[in-house]
Amino acid sequence: MIDHRSDVRQGRLTLWASAFVAVACLAIVAISGWREWSSRQTVLKGSETDMANLARSVTQHADDTFELADTVLNVLVGQLELEGTSPAAIAKIQTFLSRRKAANRIRAVFVYDETGRWLATSEPVDFAGLNNSDREYFQHHRAVADRGTFIGSPVRSRSGGQWIITASRRFNHPDGSFAGVALTTIDVDYFLQFYRGFDVGQSGSIALATANGIILARSPDNGYTGRDLSGAPLFRIIRERPAADVYYFTSPLDGVRRLSFYQLSSRYPVLVVATESEDDVLAPWRRAALTRMAAVLGLIGGLAVAGLLLVHQLHQRQKMAAALVAKEADFRLLAEQSGDMVMRIAVDGRILYASPSSARILGWAPNQLVDTSALAGINPADLARVGQTLSALGNGEAEEARITYRIRHREKGEVWIETALRVARSAQSGDINGVVAISRDMSERKDLEDRLAALASSDGLTALANRRHFDERLEAEWDRARREGTPLSLLMMDVDHFKSFNDQYGHQAGDACLRSVAGVLAEQARRPADVAARYGGEEFILLLPNTDMEGCEQVGERIRQAIQDLGILHALNPPSRQVTLSIGGATHMSFGDKADCTSLIAAADKALYAAKEGGRNRLVMSGQVVAWPGSIRA
Repeated sequence: MIDHRSDVRQGRLTLWASAFVAVACLAIVAISGWREWSSRQTVLKGSETDMANLARSVTQHADDTFELADTVLNVLVGQLELEGTSPAAIAKIQTFLSRRKAANRIRAVFVYDETGRWLATSEPVDFAGLNNSDREYFQHHRAVADRGTFIGSPVRSRSGGQWIITASRRFNHPDGSFAGVALTTIDVDYFLQFYRGFDVGQSGSIALATANGIILARSPDNGYTGRDLSGAPLFRIIRERPAADVYYFTSPLDGVRRLSFYQLSSRYPVLVVATESEDDVLAPWRRAALTRMAAVLGLIGGLAVAGLLLVHQLHQRQKMAAALVAKEADFRLLAEQSGDMVMRIAVDGRILYASPSSARILGWAPNQLVDTSALAGINPADLARVGQTLSALGNGEAEEARITYRIRHREKGEVWIETALRVARSAQSGDINGVVAISRDMSERKDLEDRLAALASSDGLTALANRRHFDERLEAEWDRARREGTPLSLLMMDVDHFKSFNDQYGHQAGDACLRSVAGVLAEQARRPADVAARYGGEEFILLLPNTDMEGCEQVGERIRQAIQDLGILHALNPPSRQVTLSIGGATHMSFGDKADCTSLIAAADKALYAAKEGGRNRLVMSGQVVAWPGSIRA
């Protein structure tokens, strides 16, 4: 009977040991699988970030190129509509274009009359008798009265034979009828040379296309210029997606599965797609994963052998079981956080153990950290908070905590880290004998959060503060001025006849005008507390803390004069026929009343209205009107 009970116990022990080995192996497989999947996602996320940065860079390059073409066309159309297409006027333009040498960005410039006949060109060819009325851009401008720049499909140049991208604008007769087309061309090879400077892997690509799916340039080229991909999935749903996003797809051009990031230009109807082959991105991960999985399988085999030995050596079951449990606990801790820094901290705050990852996280080897204070190197602003957290854990007030703080890195200066803390207890008594801390570097995420916060507070077109950010700063400066008894001034500005400017020159020229005005305001916001913002549409605002009425008036006049000195043509803004500003200013000096910050805005807005009523291109301070030489009343 005693033997039977012993057999039962041994049988149960064998069953439990077998179950334990099976569960341990499954846990290792699950943890390893989760880790490898997480590692795979991290690799893909890193590639997504690289492609996003590349797409934004390439989009900016395309925007700059088309903006240059737009500027040339704007000047040329203005000259043609001002002087007409008489032989003398065309001879003057041809003389100018003949002296022009081909540049990297703008290949050539052409002028055609309303029949498509060549009037002038910068190319050294005999253009007598040549006609381009069959071109897509010419037919577009003849049929559509839009005055904006039209980016056409790539075509073969009739003067040079190479692939070119066309950017063109219509010009009119004095009666508003179609007079012809001004055209600039950009070599497709110019974009290709730029794209070849980026390493996107053996099967990666960079493509520039129109928003409706026509390939303008693609590297590697492979003869895809001019290909119509409007039926591809991305272009069919592009209007339903964000302006910029990650996109996984199988290329309709070469059948390669790709990871990509696309970016729609906010200024021109073009799209940039930067891609990498998903196989190329994951190839290093697959090799490393196979190595790691082989090690895991070896470990699982070792555990299985250990389990069999445990079953066959029952007389050592207690000792071996305890050792196996301890090893399993250690393994779980290291396996789950293998890429992070693991530290064991004593109750008195000394570091008892640091994992090898400390060299990557903090720049210090483990032996350099042992027996030092866990609070050493922490930013003074975070020191008290971290110290209180450690004390609370050591006193048993909490079992675990998570905290983010700044700490000195040996080589990089200061880094942000996130640390998960958990109480450690003695196996014999159960008393708290320290804390286990697992830390990871969060600097990149903090930088991203800071950049996102900056984007949320700025205007996308002008890069000035947006209205929400301005309202927050106004309330803060109002409260500070009330506390300290200092004056607070405000300037509200409006671009004169800006709707007429947009109608005359197009929205792209209008955007460029607003960016020029914003540049002047940013230059005049000279002190750290000054806030220049886009208040809405063509309206701007400048907050001037600790500035009296005289100072406010001086700043306003400098801005008005600086805008006038820009000399931006505005034919529908008499008498100057240049872009000008109407400015209203207000200063609040007495904070004994119950007025709030909206009263300052209302006073400046009222002064701005008076400036418009008084003839524009002037500054009006609340309670007074300053008339400037050369201005007239409306």
